[in-house]
Amino acid sequence: MQGRWLENKRIVIIGGTTGIGLSAVKTCLEEGAFVMSVGWDENPGEVAENESGGRSLTIAADATLSSTASGAIETCVKHFGGFDGLYHVAGGSGRKFGDGPLHEMSEEGWAKTLHWNLDSLMYSNKAALHYFLKEKKPGVILNMSSVLGFSPSPHFFSTHAYAAAKSAIIGLSKSLAAYYAPDNIRVNVIAPALVETPMSKRAIGDEAIMEFIATKQPLDGGRQGLPGDLDGAAVFLLSDRAAFITGQVLAVDGGWSVTDGQFSGNKKN
Repeated sequence: MQGRWLENKRIVIIGGTTGIGLSAVKTCLEEGAFVMSVGWDENPGEVAENESGGRSLTIAADATLSSTASGAIETCVKHFGGFDGLYHVAGGSGRKFGDGPLHEMSEEGWAKTLHWNLDSLMYSNKAALHYFLKEKKPGVILNMSSVLGFSPSPHFFSTHAYAAAKSAIIGLSKSLAAYYAPDNIRVNVIAPALVETPMSKRAIGDEAIMEFIATKQPLDGGRQGLPGDLDGAAVFLLSDRAAFITGQVLAVDGGWSVTDGQFSGNKKN
């Protein structure tokens, strides 16, 4: 089939076994890519071939280890003959570690939230850049941030370490985009609002939060996002059709960043 957006592109997706990442894997395959996905399970280091006619592999590994992304890229090159693009999705809430409002936040909450969200992305971006520069070839990096990195919502979403990490991802990505543009390496960011993933169970299970979301994300009747809502943006930014786009942040947020949102009561959480 000709004309697919990612025809024969070799893509590595960090955090590609659940939620947003898994949806992206499926869509990238549909658009003609070869996909190397990385996710955490009980068998770290194991490489498995998915049911995709040999076009997709999954490796079980911890994204917060500096060796994981470089190993995934090496595996991608070995199995698919090269590497064209990185999509870093891995990360998540540090609430269970003690993230929250700064005056209540634990040191562990701060450290683990930044390590999980920011360090892991730094490792993957660095590994991708090493490959592109070594091979003297163009490439694309797509990073996952959050609307909370630039559009706070303090009543229900007050995890300040998470917001700091997601804001830092934007700053890092823009700096990388500027520095590596002469090498024809593009770096862009997707910033979702509340999306239905394993991480969002707390919010989606809270009636008050969902009433708020209905006004904060008013598109399509007012709802939480679905992983598939991000796939079109990801495919576009990973593709050659975005060849003249770098250093940009695309909010896929149902209107979050341009609406106030309404809530009742005074409780913050």
